[in-house]
Amino acid sequence: MDMGIVIDLTKAKTITHDARRTARAAEFAPLDVKATIPSEAATAEAARASVRTKYAEMQIAVDTATDVAALKTIMESLV
Repeated sequence: MDMGIVIDLTKAKTITHDARRTARAAEFAPLDVKATIPSEAATAEAARASVRTKYAEMQIAVDTATDVAALKTIMESLV
């Protein structure tokens, strides 16, 4: 009888959320600097809003994932 590898979906979601947060922080870093430059602040804030939306949607996708394949797809999009 082949038991195979069993993946804990809750732990996999936690790992995916951690990766999502890391990617979000990396994407925000240059925008955080630009937001402090008066001539670039408005453009930077618009870009930051876009990043927030992107990762909020990804957070929902992780939370509602029902299998590891969905989480794998999300993780691959972070690379």
